[in-house]
Amino acid sequence: MSTHVASYIYRIWGQRPPFYILIPSVVAALAMVLPLFYLGLRAFQADSGQLLELVFRQRNLDLLFNTLKLTFGVLLLATLMALPTAWLVTRTNIRFKKAITLLAVVPLAVPGYVMAYALLGLGGHYGVFAQLFGWELPRINGYTGAVLALSLYTFPYLFLNLRATFLGFDRSLEESAQALGYSQRQIFLKILLPHMAPALMAGWLVIGLYVMGDFGAVALMRYEAFSYAIFTQYSSAFDRIYAAWLSLMLLALAGSFVLMETLVLKRKRLASVGSGIARPKAASQLGWKAFPAWIYLSVVFLSSIGLPVMILAYWLLLAPPDLSFFLEVPGTFLRSAAAALPAALVAAGFALPIAYLLVRYPSRISTVIERSTYIGYALPPLTLALAMVFFALHTAYFLYQTLALLIFTWALATLALAMGPIRSSLMQTRSNLEEASFSLGHGPIATFFHVVFPRLRRGILASIAIVFLFCMKELPITFLLAPTGYTTLAVTVFSRTSEGLMAEAAPFAAAIVIFSSLSVGMVLNREGNR
Repeated sequence: MSTHVASYIYRIWGQRPPFYILIPSVVAALAMVLPLFYLGLRAFQADSGQLLELVFRQRNLDLLFNTLKLTFGVLLLATLMALPTAWLVTRTNIRFKKAITLLAVVPLAVPGYVMAYALLGLGGHYGVFAQLFGWELPRINGYTGAVLALSLYTFPYLFLNLRATFLGFDRSLEESAQALGYSQRQIFLKILLPHMAPALMAGWLVIGLYVMGDFGAVALMRYEAFSYAIFTQYSSAFDRIYAAWLSLMLLALAGSFVLMETLVLKRKRLASVGSGIARPKAASQLGWKAFPAWIYLSVVFLSSIGLPVMILAYWLLLAPPDLSFFLEVPGTFLRSAAAALPAALVAAGFALPIAYLLVRYPSRISTVIERSTYIGYALPPLTLALAMVFFALHTAYFLYQTLALLIFTWALATLALAMGPIRSSLMQTRSNLEEASFSLGHGPIATFFHVVFPRLRRGILASIAIVFLFCMKELPITFLLAPTGYTTLAVTVFSRTSEGLMAEAAPFAAAIVIFSSLSVGMVLNREGNR
């Protein structure tokens, strides 16, 4: 039987991958399937009567409606901010384009829960306006607050996609349409909009998946969406079977968004079929329209950047907390880093053999293993965390409420992020270098560590940095899986804000914003090197 299995592997791969590449890749792929298995196992512990009652509750429909309303509200507002901004910096003669682009990306440094903190700090009796001017503004919370907080944080994802599309658009298509008598409105609807579809769908998918899985902003705003309900069922009601079913419903909703994007873009062909090189469109002259354009940009940037900076400045400078809270920041930062760095190393360690398998031994099996890495990233974070709780309780109780479980779960959630830089570096490494090493009598292990690995160092370091930065500001997984008493920067901001301790949360929120700016710097640095 082993002979048949070996021959089947040879038939698929042509050349069998070395064991030190194959075994870790398969282990990583199985680990990615683990959360789905244990989530389903916990959900189907209900008997048939309980199952019907759990699935067909009226509350589930309410949660579905609330989650969809929140998602589409954020998508609409984010589009209203991202599309005109991308248009202005790519298609018009507006001044200071580099500065506008920078300001449009900076909001990525302000996580959704920090944006919610800023919005909550505006109104109420103890809000900034009441303390400074004596105006007690209504507190922004609920649906409106959640939409604003998440839109102000996520719109840069859509901006970056649309900007890239506008910069690469062939102006000859518009010129041909104008020659045929098309109006500007017809050109937009029939030419520009179809070409924007991939960028819109890609941005909407990223934003939609984030919004559906977000916990921090939704919980702080007290908005009843799936993610908030999952947490309350697990932590307060202790109904873990219902929490598992809510997680499966949220997973199905997220999967439907991925499927929708695939169906919309299926067989769509947007490349020019003529010869020649695509030409960018000449910048449109704004004239008197520059004034309303600058007003619009001012509103966007004052809301997304000015608001959190103003609130943090007030609580840090004008109404600062006790010095002891500032002294807690370094220790909390180090606790966050003590978990984030091992998670980044584990994620990069899993990503390395999978990327090598995919690039050097391409096959259907290696493709399946590579695609499995996206499971953790596509799963809503709270759903992933809950599944890992069930795994620990059922099979590995020694991991329950340990830092190791948090680190492992972070690695699963970020494996897809870790894959990108390593795979790119490997694709740029010539395979004939390995062949030359073999011809000189070196074995596969010596060749990998002395020839291949040194050429992947930049990709590996970039992978570690990306995952590290992600984990430093991650909230939902940390909140559910962190050991009792193990507080990170994100958990501290969330906990103190939810208790109304705005001043005490400010030093930690400022630390997150400053540190998250490093990730924005990486994005802009990459952009500048292109």
